[in-house]
Amino acid sequence: MGEMRDFFEKNKKMNNTDMNNKELTYKDIPMGYPLCFNSECTKKENCMHYQAMLLRRDNRNSGNAVFPTAWQEGECKCFREKRLVKKAWGFKHLYDNIPKKDVPEARYCVRSYFSGGCGPYYRVNNGENKISPKQQEDIMKIIAKFGSTEGIRFDHYVEEWDFGY
Repeated sequence: MGEMRDFFEKNKKMNNTDMNNKELTYKDIPMGYPLCFNSECTKKENCMHYQAMLLRRDNRNSGNAVFPTAWQEGECKCFREKRLVKKAWGFKHLYDNIPKKDVPEARYCVRSYFSGGCGPYYRVNNGENKISPKQQEDIMKIIAKFGSTEGIRFDHYVEEWDFGY
């Protein structure tokens, strides 16, 4: 259990990145990400939804938005802190510490975590999609049921903005 705690602590340290080193740009915003137009919000400078709205480049008249009803009792229920996280992809060495006879079941459990069959699993394995720190922890918990997680890591890591996906 200590090695799992070490993995999570190491991952937290990697996630506590100074966001001044990387600028949020229009290209970073996922398609369909809800925008917030509440210019009175006290947290707008540190909210992904408001910052995404400031970066929009089109003159749309409709789309996904944070509704005014999200603002309740002085707090926004949709607030998303502006921060960078280490996302990961690639499973080449994920199963290295698992006995060979258990690898197919472990792989099945990790694939099932993505709940969409093989497609999402392979998109993450190939880097088309990346997984959040929470998903990384969840997958390491699955791997820990089959073997040691010591020295196990994903193939690649990249620092990206946390949009909550």
